[in-house]
Amino acid sequence: MSVLPRTWRRGGRSDLSAADRREVPVRAARPTTGRALGTLLAAAAVTTTLVTACGKPTSAPTATFSKMPATASATASPTPTGTPTTSPTAAPEPSVDVHAPAGLVALSDVDPTILQDIRYATPHNFVGRPVVGYLEPMCILTRQAAEALHQVQTAARAKGYSLKVYDCYRPQRAVDDFINWGKRLEDQKMKAEFYPTLDKSVLFDQGYIAGPTAHSRGSTMDLTLVALPARAQRAYVPGENLLPCTAPQAQRFPDNSIDMGTGFDCFDSLTHTLDPRVTGQQMTNRLLLKQLMGNAGFKNYAEEWWHYSLSHEPYPDTYFNFPVARAALTRS
Repeated sequence: MSVLPRTWRRGGRSDLSAADRREVPVRAARPTTGRALGTLLAAAAVTTTLVTACGKPTSAPTATFSKMPATASATASPTPTGTPTTSPTAAPEPSVDVHAPAGLVALSDVDPTILQDIRYATPHNFVGRPVVGYLEPMCILTRQAAEALHQVQTAARAKGYSLKVYDCYRPQRAVDDFINWGKRLEDQKMKAEFYPTLDKSVLFDQGYIAGPTAHSRGSTMDLTLVALPARAQRAYVPGENLLPCTAPQAQRFPDNSIDMGTGFDCFDSLTHTLDPRVTGQQMTNRLLLKQLMGNAGFKNYAEEWWHYSLSHEPYPDTYFNFPVARAALTRS
């Protein structure tokens, strides 16, 4: 299956809108083959601000390709109820070094009924290990985004569904980790599921690895719909046989969400929300999610059916770097 060239993808796979790209100087189109790595580094530079523990803005770091640890704790996938569990033998995480401003909250404190399957805190993601900065499997959002998502959940439950979030706030350090992973071409253990038709060497050129991301502003989330009552979802087992994210639902990893045509975080143009190859119930499901989210003031990123941002976000120019952990929400 061919993959269409993308402009700005996820942060470390980037996702900024056209308006965002006017704020942050990045490449606006696929670079020519063989372009020097320095161009990619310049493209990933963050020129807006990060908020530190004491609340003072500092210059945001450029993305670098320094080596990152390849090992991480063995964190289990979510239990059937959507609450992730952690192995008792997991390696200790570093302490919280940066705190969130008062306007960010744990989604579970606003709406505990929304299911959470925070993939980047587990090994079940495209890098195959917990991502730097995800100290706990939890969704953190601005209060405005969390309260708007509660409205969506109320409407979804009235139709027999629940929201399930895969990712919410994402720290800049996680974006840098994605970029560093992209440089290590030998690390392809999750290729068969997340980028089955692509060679890892093209992920930069085709825009799948870049930065920064709207997720770091705190009002963006990746999510799906689950039919109620929610079916049990088995845990992902590191090292298990991987199945392509583009395969029919019955042949993909058994996520308990309704069929959206691809798995979450799939590196393929089939993930474009309105891709004409996606038809029938799969497209109906995408449009239902889009309608529910749109009614509550969220806008979809057209290249990812799962990706939504609050239209009037409170921090449109700020990219945070505090880790994903409840302790980061509590100032000492």
